[in-house]
Amino acid sequence: MRLIRWTATAAALTVGCIALSACSPGTALPAGDKAADDRTGTLQVWLYNEAGNAPKEAVVAKAVTEFQASHQGVTVNVSYIDTDAAARAAKMKGAFNDPSSAPDLVEFGNTDLPGYVAAGGLAEIGAELDGWSSKGDLDPAIAKTAVLDGKTYGLPWWVGVRALYYRTDLFTEAGLAAPASYDELVAATKAVHAQHPDTFGIAVGGKYTFGALPFVWDAGGDIATKSGDKYTAAIASAESQAGVKRYTDLFGADGCPAQQCADLTGGKTVDLFAAGKAAMAILPNSSRSKVDAGPAKGKYAVVPLPGSKAGSIAPAFAGGNNLGVMKAAKHRTLAVEFAELLAGPANQQAMYDAMGNLPTLKSVNTAVAAKDAFLKPFTDTIAAGTRFVPMDQGWAQIDAQAVVPTLLQQVVTGKADVAKASGDAAQQINTAFAAH
Repeated sequence: MRLIRWTATAAALTVGCIALSACSPGTALPAGDKAADDRTGTLQVWLYNEAGNAPKEAVVAKAVTEFQASHQGVTVNVSYIDTDAAARAAKMKGAFNDPSSAPDLVEFGNTDLPGYVAAGGLAEIGAELDGWSSKGDLDPAIAKTAVLDGKTYGLPWWVGVRALYYRTDLFTEAGLAAPASYDELVAATKAVHAQHPDTFGIAVGGKYTFGALPFVWDAGGDIATKSGDKYTAAIASAESQAGVKRYTDLFGADGCPAQQCADLTGGKTVDLFAAGKAAMAILPNSSRSKVDAGPAKGKYAVVPLPGSKAGSIAPAFAGGNNLGVMKAAKHRTLAVEFAELLAGPANQQAMYDAMGNLPTLKSVNTAVAAKDAFLKPFTDTIAAGTRFVPMDQGWAQIDAQAVVPTLLQQVVTGKADVAKASGDAAQQINTAFAAH
């Protein structure tokens, strides 16, 4: 009889390398070496303990049963670990410094990758994944979120992107169609606010990095560009400044007034829209349940966030989680095979049904969008091409120091113009890259 042990720990994975900078690379091995690769015994797996985690646990339990049935002498031990940032940092620091405490397979946020690789924690598994039957079905842009310096350190498990939620009742009243360009979006904020002065034309936030970046990317700008193995700030380029201006221009009286919106995070913009206080908002698919729990339920629809060119889609940030094999794994092959099972078509479909997580496989995305029309704007956004943050340890410092939010807040509060605020941000970004 095989025994599956489900444990909940009070620790979780870290975001970025700032928290890991004190870690010695305890799991690091000499070049070309690998840890043990036992084909029997207990496979240790760490997965995130998310809000409402029971459906996820049920999907994973079925996968464990299937895996154990096809791997005689193998027991899979899954620990669900908290997602609190501080606890994640402590947990991963311990795993990196003490290989005996490290799991074989771990779930991690895709922005964590550079820091984890630098700490010597993750194994390069590109060769193994070359033989995975679903590799060609991975969305190319999303696949890159597991790649650093040409080496693959994980398997994308699920992805989250943002799109434009809008109030259909207010738009109909104003005689408006869903915005298909940035100019139409701006016009809509003015038209709705004119009829409903107590309603924000759009909910945006000065601390909402991933709400702002699509405007920068759509304008041809970026946080940074890479030459060779070095990143250099690009946030002060003319293109980036144009994108910053488009986003910060939405903080006017008709959109989301700076006095009330300069300090808003992405989560707070969800609250505004769900409460019926904004006509539009840039939100992820996962915000659906919260919106449906408020006054906006039944009165909204979603379209891709439009770009400046009519009919275009602004590139979205491809957030999400990957599955990675620890460099100190005692069951490397089993870890890769279990990751492939979890990230395969059947379990991606099951995980969407259970948790609403968007699949990383194109075929499964098509299937879920066909079943649920709500998802089509998000899958269309993925198909149009997503973007990502710089794959460098420096990003953790940039994020921790709130460089992008500070840039946005400086502009919307009138403390600096776009050129000055962008220039200051570029200096901080370059300093962060130089420190790693």
